[in-house]
Amino acid sequence: MPAPRKKYRPARYAATPVLSAADRHVVSRFSYGTTPELVAEVRAAGGGLAWFDRQLATAYDDPAADAALGDWWPDLHLDAATVWKRQVEDVRGSWEVMWDYGRRLLVRRMTSPRQVLEVMTEFFESHLHVAAIGDAHATWRSSYGDVIRRHALGRFDEMLLEAVTHPAMLMYLDQATSTKRAPNENLGRELLELHTVGVRAYTEDDVKASARILTGYRVDVYRSWQASYRPEDHWTGPVRVGDFADPNSDPDGRDLVRRYLAHLARRPETARRLARRLAVKFVRDDPPAALVERLAQVYLAHGTAIAPVLRELVRSTEFKGARGAKLRDPSEDLVATYRALGAEVARPRGDEDAANAVLWQSSTIGLAPMEWPRPDGQPMDNRAWATPARALASMEVHWSLAGGWWPSKGVTYRQPLDWVPELPISFAELVDHLSRRLHGRPSSSGVLKAMCTALTLPPTEVITADHALVKWRFNRLLGAFLDHPLHYER
Repeated sequence: MPAPRKKYRPARYAATPVLSAADRHVVSRFSYGTTPELVAEVRAAGGGLAWFDRQLATAYDDPAADAALGDWWPDLHLDAATVWKRQVEDVRGSWEVMWDYGRRLLVRRMTSPRQVLEVMTEFFESHLHVAAIGDAHATWRSSYGDVIRRHALGRFDEMLLEAVTHPAMLMYLDQATSTKRAPNENLGRELLELHTVGVRAYTEDDVKASARILTGYRVDVYRSWQASYRPEDHWTGPVRVGDFADPNSDPDGRDLVRRYLAHLARRPETARRLARRLAVKFVRDDPPAALVERLAQVYLAHGTAIAPVLRELVRSTEFKGARGAKLRDPSEDLVATYRALGAEVARPRGDEDAANAVLWQSSTIGLAPMEWPRPDGQPMDNRAWATPARALASMEVHWSLAGGWWPSKGVTYRQPLDWVPELPISFAELVDHLSRRLHGRPSSSGVLKAMCTALTLPPTEVITADHALVKWRFNRLLGAFLDHPLHYER
């Protein structure tokens, strides 16, 4: 045993900076993967926690920062009626507009310097899930995403009100055509079960009352697509949901809905449900009950504000002790791969361009963003994504990107010599440099052994500009790093 360990003793290429383990942990959970620019930003901020606090404080300082990116897919700016008209006239289907929505999400995650905002937008788009599929709600889906992003680091009570009464949600969960004569219970139920208090915290009578409270919000589906509130469709009469009760005598029930949703947002059950989801996403699949309770209390003490809960989470001993406990899902894997490779995506000019092809790559691995078909949002636990099929699909995408083979249009890949910090260089030193760049950490004996095995090279091999590794085998080395278990960690 001592001989193999000595044989694969890692070298150190200290000229390539890395973050400390603690800082890397914060960044890995609250970004889509380290890059040299992000490493420099974190170091300049004074460490991972300081960077995190700055991200929270400045997330909304420049609301126009992503305007140019949005223009890459101009159909996302169209109003609902126009989206539908173009579908009817066979110009472009609403599902194609939703493809653009998924593409914008992926490219924004690759390129945005406001990584915490992007991560939390994804979290809440999943919690208050409206699938980016389906003819009707697709007409309003881009606008719905903007609402979630605007509140993702704000207050949950304000987000809940705008999300639940948004036309996309109303159509997705059948509230858009619900009336006092025939209340539809779908949104009223999911509001309780998924969005707020959770299962076993309500009764069937609560569901009925919840549905009645929400009546009055309408969308003129398949005609003008206009959203409106119609007092004549609002159910009036006493309502009770848990400990929320109201005489509900005003035909205009919008103030009632505001009070009802604010009440639900402040329920202890809602606080615990959100706290647990945050802990599952950012700590581990089986978060300690004590952590969940602390986060819930912070949430309630700060009037449903999200940022104080996140600050408590990243400073908790439970978070610090959970390194390596979370697995990247398909879209996180894809985005992290583009970021690790430093692949620069350009404005798309055709379906084969990278900014458009990323959607199919994410689907190949397992799921495109926001295409989970059920209202509960895609799974956040490791088990859902830790399958042999997913691993093989990831490897296929990693291999294509490592070689710069597909997509080959609308993207600039780094060439082999761009990856080599100096020549000549020992293979062990090159592995350490690449480990710092691709995994965000110095190499280990295990990583060095894996790369030596993949390339059939000894650690002491001297790499020159004429070496076969540089001339035609570099994609194998990059692919081995991307297929290594460390790249799958979040």
